[in-house]
Amino acid sequence: MSISEKLHAAGRPLLDAQLAHPTVAGIARGDLPEAVFRSWLEQDYLFLLDYVRVFARLAWQAPDGHLGDLVDLAHATFHDELSLHRTMSAEFGADLEGAVKGPACAAYTAFLLESAATYADGLAALYPCMWGYSTLGRILAQDPPAEPRYRAWVGTYADPGFAALAARIAVMIDEAAPDPVRAERLFREGMAHELAFWDVP
Repeated sequence: MSISEKLHAAGRPLLDAQLAHPTVAGIARGDLPEAVFRSWLEQDYLFLLDYVRVFARLAWQAPDGHLGDLVDLAHATFHDELSLHRTMSAEFGADLEGAVKGPACAAYTAFLLESAATYADGLAALYPCMWGYSTLGRILAQDPPAEPRYRAWVGTYADPGFAALAARIAVMIDEAAPDPVRAERLFREGMAHELAFWDVP
């Protein structure tokens, strides 16, 4: 197995825990209370701003063969994913500009920014977000919610283009050849942050 395949196997139990989480289950059913999703939107908006910074920090260190991918990932996150959040914020009454990081968001972004000080570590640490949302989107899209706003959210992360971005990160991890034990530790820690993030403030 490649390093990325080992990470997938290590992360699956925590992905299943996300699927069972009340916030994710509510999105899947389409009946998550608006106040909960509004809070999640605000927190994830703040998270994504720092996620772009993580890509940028890694791009500065990247080998030539990875540089364009990281620039593209930063661009897609900043323009596409954050645009989705801005659109949905109007529909849910979220206050993106006035939002303040909760404990889970602050802990997760600090972990990512610190991990990005080293190239291979940073890739392993950021991968749970890309792989996790792509996998969640694909699974939830098998029986999408009838509620149109939640259905649109699921569709964004089930999109083949998003899956391709996640798959490219997996290849980059394998090419960066991090220490497998360290990579798995960082990946598991990132997955734990992903799960905690659903406990919106």
